[in-house]
Amino acid sequence: MTLLISGLVLFFFIHLLREFGLRDRVIAASQSHSAYMGMFAVFAFLALLMIGFGKAQADFSMVWEPLFEWRFLSHILMIPAFILVVAGNVPNTHFRRYLRNPMMIGTCLWGISHLWANGDLASILLFGGFTAWAATKAISLTISQPAPTNDGSIIWDIIAVVIGLVLYGTVAVFHGQLFGVGLNFA
Repeated sequence: MTLLISGLVLFFFIHLLREFGLRDRVIAASQSHSAYMGMFAVFAFLALLMIGFGKAQADFSMVWEPLFEWRFLSHILMIPAFILVVAGNVPNTHFRRYLRNPMMIGTCLWGISHLWANGDLASILLFGGFTAWAATKAISLTISQPAPTNDGSIIWDIIAVVIGLVLYGTVAVFHGQLFGVGLNFA
């Protein structure tokens, strides 16, 4: 569990540097934005490895038992989660114009969806942590950044929806191979 928690702390810390008032200082200390981005990428990758291996190695300790009959809600929540994460990574969408931070909202939905379906301690730390981080980040960015002034493009909206649905379908089909837990749609 220590590796999982350490990875989560590292991931959230580097992703909250702006909120802690440290981002500009770290960029100045690294002497260039490119060097900062390189270090950021290395630490983010290291954190993700720690999270992945830590979750895989964590002892299974059940905290609450999810209702199997209601697990379908997780599948439903994951559809907009994928679409919003994609919408946050393509330019000029109406999603970004009206939701401001669709990727963070999608990450919140991803976390909530997985909290709903998993009641073990490691999953609660992982998915609860990401949900709290994404909600914090979404609020912070909404407050600190000006609203987009462009109108958005229906083409990019359609692209986000199509790619999001394809990714959802792909991950749903291969969830067992990718993450060691198959999905049950019944």
